[in-house]
Amino acid sequence: MRLKSMYLSRLCERNFTCSRLAKTSKLQSAPPQTFELDGLSLSPDEKWNLSPAVLRTLQRRLLFEVDNPLCLLKQRIVNFIYGKYQVKGGMSPQFAVIDNQPRVVSVFDNFDSLLVPANHISRSVQDTYYINKDYCLRAHTSAHQHSLIRQGLDNFLVIGDVYRRDAIDSFHFPCFHQIEGVRLFTAAELFGDSLDRNPKPLFTNDRRTEKKQGRHTTDVAECLIKDLKTTLETLCHHIFGTNYDMRWIKADFPFTYPSFELEVYYEDRWIEVLGCGIMEQDLLRMAGIVDKVGWAFGLGLERLAMALYGVPDIRLFWSLDSGFLTQFAGKSPNEDFKYVPISIHPQVFYDLSFWLPEGVGPKEMNAETCDLIRSIGDQLIEQVKITDTFEHPETKRISQTYRLVYRSHEEALTKETVNKVHFKIRQKMVENYGVVLR
Repeated sequence: MRLKSMYLSRLCERNFTCSRLAKTSKLQSAPPQTFELDGLSLSPDEKWNLSPAVLRTLQRRLLFEVDNPLCLLKQRIVNFIYGKYQVKGGMSPQFAVIDNQPRVVSVFDNFDSLLVPANHISRSVQDTYYINKDYCLRAHTSAHQHSLIRQGLDNFLVIGDVYRRDAIDSFHFPCFHQIEGVRLFTAAELFGDSLDRNPKPLFTNDRRTEKKQGRHTTDVAECLIKDLKTTLETLCHHIFGTNYDMRWIKADFPFTYPSFELEVYYEDRWIEVLGCGIMEQDLLRMAGIVDKVGWAFGLGLERLAMALYGVPDIRLFWSLDSGFLTQFAGKSPNEDFKYVPISIHPQVFYDLSFWLPEGVGPKEMNAETCDLIRSIGDQLIEQVKITDTFEHPETKRISQTYRLVYRSHEEALTKETVNKVHFKIRQKMVENYGVVLR
C-alpha cells in the first residue's frame, strides 16, 4: 500500500512455465513466447523484464511454509484481526482474509485504479516487473483493492508476495510480502448510535485541507482517523508489546488522504512498520461505491519480522538452511523468541545408523545419543535429527538413523576434521551403549 517502502493450502510447487525464447534487445533477457502463472497465460512483449532471480522466487510461497517466520507473523496478525473484529453476536470474523489472488495483475489494477499518476516513477521498467505493456507482477497488495471492492467486500485483508526492482542490501529483495487492510463504513457504521440523535452526512462540497478531503465532512475525517489509528496502535502493541514508544509521521500516497506512517521505537531505533490513510473517495467511486467511506493500511512483513525475531538479513527468509528453519519449527504465532545467528560457513552432513540394544526404547536411545554427540562434537554440532526409525519384521529389532549437521562458527570445516569427530562418535556409541552400527 505504499510507493516508498510498501506500495501500499500449502507449499506451492512450481506453477509457472515459460515456452521457447523469442528475440529481444541486448540489454534484456530474452522473453518467452508465453508466460504462465497462477492460471493465467500471457504473451510477453518488449516490456518483459523478469530476471532469472525473480523467476526463481515465483517457485516458492513463503507465507505457506509453516516453519518460515513470515508465515508465523502473518498468522499472528490475522489472529489479532479475527479477535478484534467480529460481526454482531461474535459468531464470525468481520474481515475476510484473502491470500490466493493472482500475482500477475493488470497495469490498470496495479496503478490506474489506485490513482497513481501516468508519469509516476513507480510505473517505469526500472521499478516494476512487466510481462507486457498491459500486465505486470503486482508491486503491492493494493493492486487487488479495486476488484475486491467491486465484488462487494467491505472489510478485508489481502496477503501475498509482491515484486519490485529494488536496491540490493540486507533490507531489500526483489520479492517481499505484504498485508493490506481495508475497512469501509456507511454513515450508520461510522457514527453508530449518535446518528439517531444527531444525523450526520458523510459528504460535502468543500475544499481539501491538511486534515481532510474536500468530499468528506470534518466529522467523517476525524472518526475515520481515530478508528484507523486506534486499530493500528493496538495491532503494534499486540506484535511488539506495550513497552515501546510509537509515533505517527505524515506521509504522501496517491490512494489515501490524509496519509500516515507509524513508527515504533524498538531496540534503540525508530522502525517504520506501516503506511495508512483515509481512502481517496475517487478511488471508491471508480469501484462503484457512492455511499461509503473507508480507511486502508499496508504493512511489510519482512520489516516487522526482522525486528520482532531479530533476523539480520532479508535473504534469510528465503534460506533452505535447516540451521535457520529449525529455529522456527514448531513455534506458535504468538510466541516471542529471538533468532540465533547461524554460521556463514557451509554445513557438513553425516548420517549415523545403528541397531538399538535389546531392551532399550527409541526415546531413551535418542536422549542418550544426543548427549553423546553433543559431548564429543561440542560446538561443531549444529543439529541432530532422527530421519528414520525402523523395526525389523522378523527380529523385531529397532534401527535408528540420525542426521548430524556439522558447522563451525570460526572456520569452514574440512572433511578430514569432520571424519575424525564422526568416527569417534561412532566408536563411543558402540563402546558406551552396545549398539550395532549399520
